Amino acid sequence: MGTPVTAYGDTTGDGMVQVSFTLPLPAGARADGAAQLFANRMGIEPAMVVHSKAMGPGHTFFVVYGRARVWVDPDDVEVAEREYPLLSAKEVDVRIREGLGRPLVVLGACIGTDAHTVGIDAILSVKGFAGEKGLESHREMRVVNLGAQVAIDDLVRAARGEQADAVLVSQVVTQRDAHLTNTTALAKAFDAAFVDGRHSISSGPLARSRRPLLVVGGPRFEPAQAALLGVDRVFGRGTTPGDVASFLVHALLPDNASVPAPPPTPASVRR
Repeated sequence: MGTPVTAYGDTTGDGMVQVSFTLPLPAGARADGAAQLFANRMGIEPAMVVHSKAMGPGHTFFVVYGRARVWVDPDDVEVAEREYPLLSAKEVDVRIREGLGRPLVVLGACIGTDAHTVGIDAILSVKGFAGEKGLESHREMRVVNLGAQVAIDDLVRAARGEQADAVLVSQVVTQRDAHLTNTTALAKAFDAAFVDGRHSISSGPLARSRRPLLVVGGPRFEPAQAALLGVDRVFGRGTTPGDVASFLVHALLPDNASVPAPPPTPASVRR
């Protein structure tokens, strides 16, 4: 058992937290009292309403500060650990060239009514994210970005037409768990369309007739949800192009594929 921890506010172990929420009440003293009582029933005691602001005629936004009387044991935390090494862009390209012998075909899109392309562009675009260039910068990848609001049936047809090895889907819109509903529908559609099976980590060189690797990502996803949603991998917030590229190599190429060392670069060239 580890050492239990609680939130830090003013002093170590004081349990002080700050939470924000909206109640369907017009702004005023009664709404402030309701927010304080709501926080108390959440286990925050005492609770202070430090900010309230009307959000239209019938809603009020609150920020509440107070003490949460709970502790957690870090040893009880379960997280999905990355089971593959992070590779450099050069290592990724070498693995693809040596292990596959052709460009790796990656299809990307935002599905359903989701029009937020920031996530998929961060992974695919040459501009990239967090100082890393996107998958389009890889010489050994052919990337097709279908953009936003792509119907699932259209994505399936595009995956067949492009003979995609992997399909990357970004979901930012999460109201009423739309990202979970859309992802489940995505997995079912691909499983139905590619009845000859899925790629597997131990499958060796890719057979293009098989179902593409399905990878989804977005700020509200949890990596542990992959099996539940029927996809091969889930990436959450903070994912970089290097994370995704390294996973694709790990999942789609033989486990025993070696990464040849790049040739040494001479410090100077004599003429």
